[in-house]
Amino acid sequence: MKSIRFRAKNALSLLGVSVVASVPGCCPCPYSQSVQSAGTQANKASSSAAPAPTVNYQWQSVVILGGGFVTGVIFSPIEKDLIYARTDIGGAYRWNPADGTWIPITDMLGPSDSNFLGIDSLAPDPKDPNKVYMAVGMYTAGWAGNGAMFRSNDRGNTWNRTDMPIKMGGNEWGRSNGERLAVDPNDPRILFFGSRRSGLWKSDSGSEKWEQVTGYPNKEEPQSVGTNLVVFDAKSGSPGKPTPVIYAGWASTKDPSLYRSTDAGASWSPVPKQPKGLMPSHAEFDKGGALYVSFSDQPGPGEQATGGIWKYESKGDVWTEITPLKPTKDDKFGYGGVSVDVQHPGTLMAVTMDRWTKGDEIFRTVDGGKTWAAMQAKAARDDDGAKYLYWGRDKPSSVGWMGDVDIDPFNTNRAFYVTGQGIWMTADAGNATADKPTHWKFTNRNLEETVAQTLISPPSGPTLLSGVGDICGFRHDDLAKPSPDGMFSNPICGGCSGLDFAENRPEIVVRVQSTEPNKPKGAMSSDSGKTWTPFGSDPKGWGGIVAIAPDASTIVWAPKDGSVVVSKDKGAKWTHADGIPEPTKVADWAPVTMRIAADRVNPKKFYVYDAAAGKAYVSEDGALHFKATASSLPALPEYLLTPASIRTVPGKEGEVWVTTGKDLYRSTDSGKTFRAINGIDDVKGIGFGKAADGKTYPAIYVSGTIGGVYGFYRSDDETETWVRINDDQHQYGGPTLIIGDPRKYGRVYIGTSGRGIIYGDPK
Repeated sequence: MKSIRFRAKNALSLLGVSVVASVPGCCPCPYSQSVQSAGTQANKASSSAAPAPTVNYQWQSVVILGGGFVTGVIFSPIEKDLIYARTDIGGAYRWNPADGTWIPITDMLGPSDSNFLGIDSLAPDPKDPNKVYMAVGMYTAGWAGNGAMFRSNDRGNTWNRTDMPIKMGGNEWGRSNGERLAVDPNDPRILFFGSRRSGLWKSDSGSEKWEQVTGYPNKEEPQSVGTNLVVFDAKSGSPGKPTPVIYAGWASTKDPSLYRSTDAGASWSPVPKQPKGLMPSHAEFDKGGALYVSFSDQPGPGEQATGGIWKYESKGDVWTEITPLKPTKDDKFGYGGVSVDVQHPGTLMAVTMDRWTKGDEIFRTVDGGKTWAAMQAKAARDDDGAKYLYWGRDKPSSVGWMGDVDIDPFNTNRAFYVTGQGIWMTADAGNATADKPTHWKFTNRNLEETVAQTLISPPSGPTLLSGVGDICGFRHDDLAKPSPDGMFSNPICGGCSGLDFAENRPEIVVRVQSTEPNKPKGAMSSDSGKTWTPFGSDPKGWGGIVAIAPDASTIVWAPKDGSVVVSKDKGAKWTHADGIPEPTKVADWAPVTMRIAADRVNPKKFYVYDAAAGKAYVSEDGALHFKATASSLPALPEYLLTPASIRTVPGKEGEVWVTTGKDLYRSTDSGKTFRAINGIDDVKGIGFGKAADGKTYPAIYVSGTIGGVYGFYRSDDETETWVRINDDQHQYGGPTLIIGDPRKYGRVYIGTSGRGIIYGDPK
């Protein structure tokens, strides 16, 4: 197992979440196809450039406030206000009690380590507040890389890593279960980890080295959730010695789902008399030694139909059901988290999960579960400005995927629970016992876990418009504040993949998106994205990419699972783009193969890069007809389609750039020929911003590798020279989406695949 050292993002940086479902990510295999220059130009020479100089930038988050699945909140048991949060695709965070925000602690991860932004479990050390551990890895599929164990001696500011021979699944079923990583409270050198496919693992070296526990029943279950929780019975041991009694949960309804060891993990057997037909999701000991367990029939998030809460007393193996509300045939749901108040025995909180018929509920008891107070009906909600939570209704969405709830071990009245859109916190949970309202605040400042699908920065009007997975998109006039209008509406969408503005009439914006069946798939705005009017009709397909002529006369749309189409009447009707072949059929998770762009000067010119076939097409008659031009651009397999793009340059007619994930190509003759740019190892994305003083060509921004160093780069002289504008602490998983600002020189926007939208300015 390999050990590597990382430094996390420093706390001085200013920073601003899916419902992210379990979806496939990019295959980590490197692109190795031999690439030739397209059109009639000479082949690109291999890169031998030296690393580019670095200039200082300040990086911040565009404030959306949450937006993705926070899979767990974890309190330090020994220090007040030392709190961590883990997410399924956006890394990990630490609470900043000084201002009530979250500090990202995994922003240093680059493209080769983007798999590690899925946090499968997190565990603070029970003796040393400076130590914290993580099990990281996003997927267990064959194409995904193996997971790793991270350990920190400074609260996540820097990390050491041990590569593991097993896969982890921070964005798979059961990702809010746990914690599956646990530190022995009597001997913190010892850690146990419940893996998804390879049984139980143990470290007796503070997570430096790991080995599989041979005495544990290593079984398989179809959802690859596996051993989903580990809990030490601290009272069974004494300080300085391994804790003898340990419990481990197994995500199966057919086999015994709760196991116990009485010899410090050497051997294991099922806990007697346990509930049948259910699997545990969370378990905690109270001060008196009773174990409280939440059970469901599925690991979640999603598809749970029954479950409950049980209290287990090991003396006599006594199980007592204390379920607050039992599911029925007409009211199906499971239970997510259960949390014990370590200061006050008998005080617990629990949350339902997947109660879609009547709405999920939050429960609190002060008598060990004999009676419960339901909190939701009288709960008062503070959205903190996250207006997208309303989804067109009169109340904010505050439930859904409630996979974890946690009572502050130092404050019985403070509690957090998670949802598919972020974290809610209360400071007066005790009010529920007196049948008084509890007050909850959406607590996601700086915890920005969204997937940015497309970004545009027009020359006038709002600073930025974004298309975002799961929560449609946003207009930002002030990057430091959440959008006061919430997400795009009319229609509200499940993810906006295409945005464009008319260069000479930038108040006119078009978007395309994924929506519910029978709802519009595209819309136009005449007030810079503040209000929208759906297109009069939709072509076959959905989402994809859209482009609009600089005078707004023509819209070209390349939908997923449909032909490239053209509209001359603001989307009232669509016709097939003559000369463009049918797109290659790709998997559901893969992006659209046809990449399109409008010339930023001439309204008659449009460009298409068929990334699957490696061909370019150009129209010079307003998209009425397209002709094939360059035919030897790289043809990309579906798992390498994400970084493929075609971009045009503001103010420069006929200037067209293509990225392939490997090479960068430029055309100065309206797409007839393309020349590969030398001196670059690989390019994942390209964008253009305001030119430097004394220059006429826009600043060029790329994400990629130059001189063997990955980063974000800027060129002020048409790629003759480059400067690196980020550093190793600000890599955000290696995003492919990058654009510049046309009004502010040096400003760049980065669209990440789980860390929201980042923007940088020269210091």
